[in-house]
Amino acid sequence: MKFFSDNAAAVHPRVWKALHDADQADAAYDNDALSQKLDEAFAALFGTECTALWVATGTAANCLALAAMVPPHGGVVCHREAHIEVDEGGAPGFFTHGAKLMLADGEGAKLTPQAVRGVIDPIRADVHQVQPHAISITQASEYGRAYAPREVAALGSLAAERGLGLHMDGARFGNAVAHLGCRPAEVTCEAGVSALSFGFVKNGGMNAEALVFFEPGLADVVRYRRKRAGHLQSKGRYLAAQVLAMLERDLWLDNARAANAAAQEIGAAAGDRLIQPVEANEVFVVLSPAEQDALRSQGFDFYDWPAPAEAPGAARLVTAWNSDPVHVAALARAIAAL
Repeated sequence: MKFFSDNAAAVHPRVWKALHDADQADAAYDNDALSQKLDEAFAALFGTECTALWVATGTAANCLALAAMVPPHGGVVCHREAHIEVDEGGAPGFFTHGAKLMLADGEGAKLTPQAVRGVIDPIRADVHQVQPHAISITQASEYGRAYAPREVAALGSLAAERGLGLHMDGARFGNAVAHLGCRPAEVTCEAGVSALSFGFVKNGGMNAEALVFFEPGLADVVRYRRKRAGHLQSKGRYLAAQVLAMLERDLWLDNARAANAAAQEIGAAAGDRLIQPVEANEVFVVLSPAEQDALRSQGFDFYDWPAPAEAPGAARLVTAWNSDPVHVAALARAIAAL
């Protein structure tokens, strides 16, 4: 009974069908019919013109976006627990050729304008200090917290005021939108986001993510960078097929709602063990080492997690679009019984 990562979830049957349907000759790279439909599909979703490029990984999506916004001598403000800082093996520096990640704090791994100002205001406008060029936020955050539209808009206003790009790492974008119940545009283009890494792999895709640009000039730069980075796949239609299948009839949102509902069931059983409110498909709970062992002995698989100072231990439990309701209910009962 696996609750360690939604990366391990199965591929949705509709995605498999789309891959099979795409299995015929077409133009190479992103000149095929399916890739050519991406801009229109995302424009319909967000209600505005945008440019969408497929890539194979979230790391590539994040880092290609940042590389288009930030020169090698520049900086990116992010949370100190952001995925680009903690879990991407130095890829942001690799793709940007040396740009600095400028770390800020914030409850629930979320940034606020005040936290960003605390990082950038002391920086002198001279060549001796790295100048900020972008802000990067994660939706939902590394602690499963969702940025509400007003929170993104506040950061978007600050970014516009300071001439910074605003990037959103949306590895769990669907889960955040499902929780918020808002239109996708309310937490992206209408709030000042320049580029969105729209995650599909965690949500039922196989190996395709979308990089959505609300500033067309950024996409023009990334087309070249994507090729140079080895991410322009020759049979790109298979990536486009996955993305289009997920967008069709809001499959991405239905999948996210299913994962969120499973997380809510587990979170309700955890009660005062919760470390963070459950706002997506991740549940962070206080569990002692003995309690972790007890759950694992019953067949539950999950990651240990750094515990708050006052707790003996903690764990992260992640649900997916296809989490078995029987397994979810069993885990909820097991946690409640500890």
